[in-house]
Amino acid sequence: MAKPTTRVLALLEALQSQGRVGGAEMARRLGVHPRTLRRYIVALEELGIPITTERGRHGAYMLVAGFKLPPMMFTDDEALALSVGLLAARNLGLAGAAAAIASAQAKLERVMPAKLRRHVRAIDETVTLELSRAAPVTDNATLAVIAEATQARRRVCLAYRSGKGEHSERAFDPYGLLLRDGQWYAAGMCHLRGGLRSFRLDRVTGVRVLDAGFERPPDFDVARNLSQSIARIPRRYAITVLLRCDLATALEHLRETIGLFEPCKDGVVLRGSIDNPDWFARLLAQLPFGFEVRRSVALRGALRRHAGRILKSAARPAA
Repeated sequence: MAKPTTRVLALLEALQSQGRVGGAEMARRLGVHPRTLRRYIVALEELGIPITTERGRHGAYMLVAGFKLPPMMFTDDEALALSVGLLAARNLGLAGAAAAIASAQAKLERVMPAKLRRHVRAIDETVTLELSRAAPVTDNATLAVIAEATQARRRVCLAYRSGKGEHSERAFDPYGLLLRDGQWYAAGMCHLRGGLRSFRLDRVTGVRVLDAGFERPPDFDVARNLSQSIARIPRRYAITVLLRCDLATALEHLRETIGLFEPCKDGVVLRGSIDNPDWFARLLAQLPFGFEVRRSVALRGALRRHAGRILKSAARPAA
């Protein structure tokens, strides 16, 4: 706990939850001298929080009997938002999230009126959110440091391990963070490659904030940038497909991560690369509009095989 304000709040929480707090033990937990702890007690008293002091070698501090902090007041909608938010947080892949969420919910319930407390418990016990289960971030500090650097417009130095196990270090201007398909990503300007890049946080092995600042492009879209980064990843088979629809319809049925979409007079040209032609053939066969494979012998072969299986199934007599 580096900041005095944080220590004062931690002291107040201990007084609320434990009732009686030993001075020497509390000073040890906060990492301060007993005289500093007494200054924190004075700070709480100046805020109007009455505290009783037990003198002596084994002295302790207690809130005055009967004193309670004013309760936080939530509307029904606010309580619902908090409850659903805590449920969603369990799927964000934060290290130690379960214990932190349980602690946060317990603190909220302690200050809520009985009616809202019942609402919160009902949401927790009956609602299931189908969110992608996130892979745990190796260290919450990585997410916190990059988030703070993003907000403060400060460059960072990333130590990174690629999917192939290659290690590198680079200066990086973080423009934003995104959780997608269970993975956390940081998107921004990579000074090693001299262009926009996205990095998975579970592959970041170290991060430190540098003195240099940066300007974030005003129209930067984190989600779109990540989609385009994934779409440009080279895979085994390069493809070009003409989709006979408009761009909005194409993006409604196909994810941007599949490739780069370019409107043309005949529809939309999709350019990208794939590892599994059979999977992509099945995906194309489900589209409610026509298409034409302009590049990829492997994809044409996969489509013919898929069409053959469908025709064979349709030719079978009914049981």
